[in-house]
Amino acid sequence: MSSAGNVKKYFAELIGTFVLVLMGCGSAVLAGRFIGFVGISFAFGLSVVAMAYAIGGISGCHINPAISVSMFAAGKMNAKDTVFYVVMQCVGSTLAAALLFLVASGSPGYSLAVNGLGQNGYGLASPAGFSVTSGFIAEVVLTFVFLIVVHGSTSEKAPKGFAGLSIGLSLVLIHLVGIPITGTSVNPARSLGPALIVGGIALEQLWLFWVAPIIGGIIAAFVWRYLAD
Repeated sequence: MSSAGNVKKYFAELIGTFVLVLMGCGSAVLAGRFIGFVGISFAFGLSVVAMAYAIGGISGCHINPAISVSMFAAGKMNAKDTVFYVVMQCVGSTLAAALLFLVASGSPGYSLAVNGLGQNGYGLASPAGFSVTSGFIAEVVLTFVFLIVVHGSTSEKAPKGFAGLSIGLSLVLIHLVGIPITGTSVNPARSLGPALIVGGIALEQLWLFWVAPIIGGIIAAFVWRYLAD
């Protein structure tokens, strides 16, 4: 692919991750008391569906470092693209979190310290008080499940045209289970942006939401290679 083509797909990853974080975390921060956990789960999943059909033909719509690393581990992506995808995903997430903070600050009842930006957490920062062990296990397993769906839905044997729908709905399912545990990450970039803006404990706990999803994604890559051979 030409250098111009590479730039376009990297920029597409920035846009896609921006939309995912703005709409997903935005649903929690701006509309959470109206739509609840179920509504937030659908906001994240529908964001992926929308972006899959918007930029999937350009970049593959990873919008998640765990997906990019998993694709690299599965031999479906080169190292250069993996690095640039991850960097642009992180930029998109950070820009979205900054914009979300700007919008949320327009409400007189909003407090960054109290309401946050939909950041992930464990222990005292977990929505339901789950421990670091529970959070780590959940993030590894939920990311593994998500990536098995991604690999399967984008394989040559899968029905064509439905990958965005199956992947997006699987993310809804994962959020329905994971929100009480950690707020659900399964996506290091999604966790990065809000944590950078919120700071404090969200930034201190960010390591888990990079390490666990990456582990889950790598395991999924090797399991999928075994299943697909």
